[in-house]
Amino acid sequence: MWNILGEDALYLDIPYKFQKNLLALVKDDEKGQKFKEFMKKTEVEFMLNGQTEESCFILRVPDDLKPEDIQLMADVVLDSLKAFDKPAIMVDETEQKYKIAISNNREPEIIGLHKTPGMSSMEVFKPIIYGWDAPGRANPSMSRFYSE
Repeated sequence: MWNILGEDALYLDIPYKFQKNLLALVKDDEKGQKFKEFMKKTEVEFMLNGQTEESCFILRVPDDLKPEDIQLMADVVLDSLKAFDKPAIMVDETEQKYKIAISNNREPEIIGLHKTPGMSSMEVFKPIIYGWDAPGRANPSMSRFYSE
């Protein structure tokens, strides 16, 4: 059984329990209030590396957050987890390694229901192909094969 910040969780519940329990750990000072405001707009994802048994929480923040806001989020997360007196993540009473990534980078969805417009497989690779003969590159002969 998983234990996320002091609460038992099923695998599918991990990102929700992490977000809920992290928000409960955050102080109610000015930085904490801003953090809670940002977390309302943040998507939390969880990934497990089965080979290293390392957990990763990805906090996908909105694009309108400034670098200072992202730094504030990182500071509040670090302070809150340092103040937590138990292991953050445990599986069957064994403490687990983990990392937290805060990012606003979103990969375009190439296939599926939410396919990003204009991102067919060729569209994804065009910038790479055009870069082959970009100024300063050593492949000027490729420009005649790929034109816009």
